[in-house]
Amino acid sequence: QVQLVESGGGLVQAGGSLRLSCVTSGRTGGLYSLGWLRQAPGKEREFVAAIGWTGGTRYADSVTGRFTISRDNTKSAVYLQMNSLKPDDTAVYYCAADPTLRITTTAKDYDYWGQGTQVTVSS
Repeated sequence: QVQLVESGGGLVQAGGSLRLSCVTSGRTGGLYSLGWLRQAPGKEREFVAAIGWTGGTRYADSVTGRFTISRDNTKSAVYLQMNSLKPDDTAVYYCAADPTLRITTTAKDYDYWGQGTQVTVSS
């Protein structure tokens, strides 16, 4: 089992920045890929960004150039730096772990999930 705990969400004006953090614990000795996904009210959960064990990354088109995912394996943590935020970025953001070496954009590929953190961007 792997536990994930997100933090860093909040309310920000359009154009502002936030940094989300996710700390993992439990059986983290394996080679996990870590991802951020989000879900807005009335919408399906969607992929935002993912990072592999050795640092390879993938981003959704909607956040490319604005968001940056990074990880610190010594701290078992993954981060999402979000710049130039837009009202459309408003959602609950989830950290998730995939116990394989792939870097997947598909929500169902992630086996472990955090509880989510709310991000609200006002116009």
